[in-house]
Amino acid sequence: MEMNQEFHVTFFEADSGRIRTEVFDTSADAERFVSRCLSGEDDWATVDAVAVRQDQLAA
Repeated sequence: MEMNQEFHVTFFEADSGRIRTEVFDTSADAERFVSRCLSGEDDWATVDAVAVRQDQLAA
């Protein structure tokens, strides 16, 4: 069974007080998103590589 990766970005926006998550297919896309979404000194983000089995992608 083939394993793939997706990249989960969890981030906090201090202006709204919300924690959100976005999912990306590539690390580069996730990092670009982080660069765009962090604007305040209290904002933060983490990028997690998550293994996804091929049969889960089809579901």
